[in-house]
Amino acid sequence: MRPKLMEEIEGLRGVNSVKIKEAHEAGKKAVGMYCVFSPSEIALAAGAATVTLCGTTQEPIEAAERDLPRNLCPLIKSSYGFGITDTCPYFYFSDVLLAETTCDGKKKMYELMKDIKPMHIMHLPQTAEGEDALEMWKNEMIKFKEFLEKEFDVKITDEKLRDAIKLMNRERDVMKRLHKINAHKPALLSGRDMLSSQWLKGFNVDKEAGIELVERLIAELEERKEKGIYAYDENAPRILLTGCPTGNGGADKVVVALEEAGASVVAFENCTGYKGLDVMVDEEKDPIDALAEKYLSTPCSCMTPNNSRLDLLKRLAEEYDVDGVVDLTWQACHTYAIESFTVKKFVEEELGLPFIQIETDYSDSDTGQIKTRVEAFLETIDTSKVLA
Repeated sequence: MRPKLMEEIEGLRGVNSVKIKEAHEAGKKAVGMYCVFSPSEIALAAGAATVTLCGTTQEPIEAAERDLPRNLCPLIKSSYGFGITDTCPYFYFSDVLLAETTCDGKKKMYELMKDIKPMHIMHLPQTAEGEDALEMWKNEMIKFKEFLEKEFDVKITDEKLRDAIKLMNRERDVMKRLHKINAHKPALLSGRDMLSSQWLKGFNVDKEAGIELVERLIAELEERKEKGIYAYDENAPRILLTGCPTGNGGADKVVVALEEAGASVVAFENCTGYKGLDVMVDEEKDPIDALAEKYLSTPCSCMTPNNSRLDLLKRLAEEYDVDGVVDLTWQACHTYAIESFTVKKFVEEELGLPFIQIETDYSDSDTGQIKTRVEAFLETIDTSKVLA
């Protein structure tokens, strides 16, 4: 039996599509964002709402392929498809878009999308190491701040930035506490429900209401723990999911396959999971400096080197007591596909855990194949447990 509050959480996307329409009609601005590198705090300090625009469903991809190549990452095609078909209320009511140069596919897609809405592009350093990279990223923060000040005719003060930083840190804290609740053995929340809860936070037009809702979910889960009500039994293989961003509507099919086969997906390292929650913004520093440091620390595969991803995987594997690691890679996502070799070697040799990479897209064409591969992978976990 699922937590009662999951029904309310799953309704967030629909509820907030109405809220953003109402906010627009009331004159409130909105900034649409595509990536965990996007500094929501600057938009909030400008008095705007922030909404997630990354596409996670198959439906708009056919329209996108009229302009984009078929052999492109489904996340990019879905995002672009929503933009050109006007079928996403969050895109429709966004006054400006914030883009970022994380991968080549997105960079070129943004060149087409900029003709639809006003867009600001933040040029991300390709390494997080060294003072030069940090200084460059700090300058990009300042440019975004100045863009919004001009676009919205507002003044973004340090005080407003600090208030926004505190608000976003509170959101990160509550989402981190929700994520960590599945460090308990057995897991208190299914992987699918955890994924929905984490992913849907991006649609919270009202941050305070979103924080309060997750606090209530945590309280309900704590009550269920006291009563011995868990999502899975203690013998279910505990899985850490890493790799590309995941979400509902097609981008969750690997999670579905794992849990239908009897596994418990207890931790999500990817950027729709724990990756963006791990580091808080320093509330004592100069706000622009603090934001630059926090966002540049994100362990994304677009960075070289990306050793901090391995550090995070190790911490999550140990804290969540996982039995295996699944690396989800979207087709044509070159950085994650290549980095999977390094992750596989690290997981198997350093962590001593079974590993599998699954490369797929948003369609259901390979659902049966994924099911077969997942079941075989879980059998290796069972075997390794017996041998241990």
